[in-house]
Amino acid sequence: MTAPSKIVADPSQAAAAPLLEVENLHVDFISRAGRTPAVRDVSFGLAPGEVLCILGESGSGKSVTLRALMRLLPQGRSEIRGQVRFQGEDVLKMPRRALNMLRGARISMIFQEPMTALDPVFTIGDQIAETVIRHTGASREKAMARALELLELVRIPSAERRLKAYPHELSGGLRQRAMIAVSLSCYPQLLLADEPTTALDATVQIQILILLKQLQQDLGMGTIFVTHDLGVAAQIADKIAVMYAGRVVEYGSAEEVLLNPSHPYARGMLASTVSGQPRDRDIAAIPGSPPDMRNLPAGCAFAPRCAFATDLCHRSEPGLTQRGAFGHVSCHHVHRLDPPAPAGASVTTL
Repeated sequence: MTAPSKIVADPSQAAAAPLLEVENLHVDFISRAGRTPAVRDVSFGLAPGEVLCILGESGSGKSVTLRALMRLLPQGRSEIRGQVRFQGEDVLKMPRRALNMLRGARISMIFQEPMTALDPVFTIGDQIAETVIRHTGASREKAMARALELLELVRIPSAERRLKAYPHELSGGLRQRAMIAVSLSCYPQLLLADEPTTALDATVQIQILILLKQLQQDLGMGTIFVTHDLGVAAQIADKIAVMYAGRVVEYGSAEEVLLNPSHPYARGMLASTVSGQPRDRDIAAIPGSPPDMRNLPAGCAFAPRCAFATDLCHRSEPGLTQRGAFGHVSCHHVHRLDPPAPAGASVTTL
């Protein structure tokens, strides 16, 4: 097996102290049936102000990775190993009190479905104010003023009236904006966004993406955005990590990964999109389905679905091979699979 290379940050960001460094992250779920690996040896870095998109099919470990960064996985039923250093501090070794002060203040999260993330028995204003009071010690009056300021920041119409609204009284788009307001209440340095636009229609989705990009630039936050939508990644990402079966199989700049992918799985995802494809051809879907994480195949987990797989792929799991200035690919045959940029491909930023 090839010795894995260490994923490093973009050299252009080397002068700035890293915001987040994740090294050799493993997450196992524990049940009576045994241990199930969900995240396997994941490493990446993030500089202040950068946006990293994590791409992959459902079940690839994207959301579990995000929750592991904040230690939000159930105790006793999960085990997290590795290092998660935020501004030099190892989050996985923090005592509970320090961790509670970190969450919501310096690191915040936008959950996938705001209807379940927001408390149905408290008003929107109360839920934002509670976070402000807990982390800043502000009076209730000042906390509610901050809540109003945040609702206006995320462009919720009639913001003063919405302070007294309950989550069920808002549309999906307004609930998502309210969830963003909660996550930004203490000006976090790192924002984790777990597919925040998946449940929204296309019009509202683009509004939320524009809003998040603008807020990220205005506040200088580092952002990790989990999605399975390549179009979303093209619009907002600086860097991309492609995950499959709990591992990062390709990592690099958005332009490098989206316009000239090296891993067969990344290439397959791009080939299966509608954009840029001829109308008279069927979409080239990736055959098969992701593996059962409780019974992973020997060797490369993608080999059973890969048109380029050889006996080596079925026997040995590939390590990470460096590609370009700071990109990495996990494939035995990366050097002979150097595809041209897909026809009609482009990276459009907001």
